[in-house]
Amino acid sequence: MSEITKKSENEEKISSEDYKNLLEHYQFNAKEFTLGNIIKGKVIKVTSTYVLVDVGFKSEGIIPIEDFIENLDLSEIHPGDAVEAVLERSDLKEGYLILSRKKAVALKALNNLEKAYQYKSWVLGKITEKIKTGYTVNVGINTFLPDSHADIRTVKEPEKLIGNKYKFKVIKFDRRNENAVLSRKLFLQDEKEKRKRRVFSNLTRGKKIKGQVKSLTNFGAFIDLGGVEGLLHISDMSWGKINHPSEIFRVGEETEVLILDFKEKEERISLGYKQLTPNPWENIQEKYKIGQNVKGKVVSLADFGAFIELEKGVEGLVHISDLTWSRKLIHPKKILSPGEEVTVTILDINPSNKRISLGLKQIIPHPLELLRQKYSPGSRVKGTITNITNFGAFIEVEKGIEGLIHISDISWEKISHASERLKVGQEVEAIILNIDVEKQKFSLGIKQLEGDIWEDFFQRQKTGDLVKVKIVRLTNFGAFVEITPGIEGVVFLSELDERKIENPEEDFSLGEEKMAKIIKMDQKNKKLSLSFKQAQIEMQKLEYQKYMQNQNNRLTLGDIMSDQLKNLGSQKKNKKEEKDD
Repeated sequence: MSEITKKSENEEKISSEDYKNLLEHYQFNAKEFTLGNIIKGKVIKVTSTYVLVDVGFKSEGIIPIEDFIENLDLSEIHPGDAVEAVLERSDLKEGYLILSRKKAVALKALNNLEKAYQYKSWVLGKITEKIKTGYTVNVGINTFLPDSHADIRTVKEPEKLIGNKYKFKVIKFDRRNENAVLSRKLFLQDEKEKRKRRVFSNLTRGKKIKGQVKSLTNFGAFIDLGGVEGLLHISDMSWGKINHPSEIFRVGEETEVLILDFKEKEERISLGYKQLTPNPWENIQEKYKIGQNVKGKVVSLADFGAFIELEKGVEGLVHISDLTWSRKLIHPKKILSPGEEVTVTILDINPSNKRISLGLKQIIPHPLELLRQKYSPGSRVKGTITNITNFGAFIEVEKGIEGLIHISDISWEKISHASERLKVGQEVEAIILNIDVEKQKFSLGIKQLEGDIWEDFFQRQKTGDLVKVKIVRLTNFGAFVEITPGIEGVVFLSELDERKIENPEEDFSLGEEKMAKIIKMDQKNKKLSLSFKQAQIEMQKLEYQKYMQNQNNRLTLGDIMSDQLKNLGSQKKNKKEEKDD
């Protein structure tokens, strides 16, 4: 009885000592039934050949270092990091569990791919290389991304995608062969549509909204409103004139804009920036008046004039013709500089077209006004010939002040071109004929220096005088004749000859000299009418009178009558004697 009792005590003692080991062995054996499943652990130690992992068992797990090198930098692995792996087998001699992180990653990738494919969700992957018709994407296993699904737009620089992580839709999946085809384009389109719905659902006309400047063009700026871009046209950036959006905005900066209009179907959003501030043109005519002198800043120069900013958003134009009083047009850049402050005169205001015409030259008196105060018509001045034209010559009498000597005022004699008497650069003396400030005309004459030959002519000649003339021009209505150099008159058709003449060129020639009778004199307008026909009659009368005068010098009328009476008496006496016989 005692032996039996002793034996049972020994057996009980063995069982209690080995119970714990037996239990652990049982648990380990239970794990062996789930080989290939993913288990979680924490990194304990990293060596050059393996990573030691605590998986919650008495025995620790070992993962070959190669499982990490393929997808991670070793510097990214630290003790305490969580890690997932698949239990492959146990090493009873060493007391370790052999784990595979690579299989865990692949298994998890397959599960994620299957789930994404089934529920039309997305997976995260890294584009690793460019192949013939697409790209290789690693999502835990290698998958295929076609060229046509790499982006919404055609990819022009594929190398920029390599090495980057993106989200993809799964468009084909085969778990048995571990194959999958991905699409980044579908994911981007889906996200864009979500952003579009989100943005447009919050839009209302007139609403202020913040956005980021994405890009600038010559015609405006594209503003990102949270995944959807709106266009801020250059005309809606400022109430004033700007040449390029970069004068106001910079790419990447945040700005506030106003919703002017939007069309969700066409994905168009029109934005405004200037509308955030009051329109300075609304009460423009209350602030500025025509004729008012105002100060402004030169903002830009063009070939046709200068733009002057009167206030923020209000600019006016000084046309090139209103820069100076000079007859010659001077380029604005030779007079003004951008940023320069100037005083100008308001010439015109057009609120509907948002235009203000300004004048710079109007700030100072017209040079002709100053000249008129200094000289009066009839004054003699000296100057230099600056230009010769078909109608006369321009003479500069003072710096910037030029007058016109008309071709008819160069000489009393008829000339065909001013160059016959004058040359550019020649210094001459002239008489001021007229200064018209309103019409901006300054007239001078050179022939007037010699006195008025017409006045002398009208004093010497009278209507009815016969004068010797030279034909200088023939027209269809008569002939122009020169009496003396500078004095001309006209002989109309009816006064050319006693017979009817229709074409003067058939009966007369240039340079031909003839006698003409003055039949009309207009001293005020310096015009003369003459007649060849009446001159011929007058000349015939003179010839007859001359003839008769010559005859009278040889035999008087009394002598003729006395001789006739004597002849008559002798004839009667002879007849009486004949009767007496």
